[in-house]
Amino acid sequence: MNSHLNFGIEEEYFITDLDSRCMAAKPPGAAIEACKAGLGDCFAHEMFQGQIEVASPVFTSLPAAAEYLDTARQRLRLALEPYGLGLLTAGIHPLADWRTQQATEQTHFLQLFEDYQHVARRSLLSGLHVHVEVPGHVDRIQVMNEVLPWMPLLLALSSSSPFWNGADSGFMSYRQTACDEWPRMGVPEYFEDQGAYDAYVALLIRTGAIRQASECWWGVRPAARFPTLELRMTDACPRLDDALCIASLFRLLVAGAIDQPRPGSTWSQASRWILQENRWRAKRSGIHASFIVEGYDRPFSAEQWLFMAQQIFGDAAQAMGVEEVFSQARRILREGTSAERQRMLYEQVLRSTGEVHTALSRVVDQLLMETAQAPCISDDLQRAV
Repeated sequence: MNSHLNFGIEEEYFITDLDSRCMAAKPPGAAIEACKAGLGDCFAHEMFQGQIEVASPVFTSLPAAAEYLDTARQRLRLALEPYGLGLLTAGIHPLADWRTQQATEQTHFLQLFEDYQHVARRSLLSGLHVHVEVPGHVDRIQVMNEVLPWMPLLLALSSSSPFWNGADSGFMSYRQTACDEWPRMGVPEYFEDQGAYDAYVALLIRTGAIRQASECWWGVRPAARFPTLELRMTDACPRLDDALCIASLFRLLVAGAIDQPRPGSTWSQASRWILQENRWRAKRSGIHASFIVEGYDRPFSAEQWLFMAQQIFGDAAQAMGVEEVFSQARRILREGTSAERQRMLYEQVLRSTGEVHTALSRVVDQLLMETAQAPCISDDLQRAV
């Protein structure tokens, strides 16, 4: 068992005006410089000036990830406070208006806006990205094919984007619906192995469709700059505990895939069709969706699917020292996702006040508070390696 796979986590944040509760369109340069100073090399700009990212160092254990990301969130929050700004992470900012946002003046981002026009300008989205290393002798595409069927479950657990353009979208992850406006997002094309993937990317570059491999933005992909498999489908999580749970699940799935004699050997076009259907169900209904599991003629609830995962990966989780990841996932099922908490608060305030903006402002307050909360790491998890 590959029990010591290195991993990294990228979190994207919305800078929020604490008076209006709206996403900041053009934060003061001094505020951004303070954020850079707080994070150092792990700070990264995003497409919009009101959005920033932390790209973590390489981790060997979940407690190390918890400590780093908690510290990063607190440093960013403290850096922004003197400017009347707050830090919020979720798949979509409830009060963000894409029409007012300003592009980040960097060549890479300006090229995206030029190439993708309205699609890029509407893309006020934040994801949770997790990199897990794959040993050089293992085919990353085959590992990707092995883990892909489980991705809708992770998306459902992470769902945090029920609002879009100041209204309830009816989706638990409207972010994933918005992602579908882009090419090469969502579910990857069908590739048998790394060779088939490389041929596809080479064709796109040769014909001018893309400039580089990193312009394939699927929900899971082989990273272009690192020897990792990268999870991109999941929404950003306000509660750090939820983000850590999902990162740990993905790392476990990758470890289990690497341990297979022939990872991805059962992946087929039919498997991809099922994945597409399950992704739709996850982004629409989150953890309340019923899912298709290949080989079964009955639907599975999220709880039943998670139980199956524990039966399959429980021994591997114990070997990796992360056996509590399943109880953490069940906690999300029991307590609800961020999307559910947002919608519940919104409806409660809307009933009492009749004011949509007031209700959305209260949701923003909730997200600001949850983003600032420290993770609750159990004694067992603290011993994980």
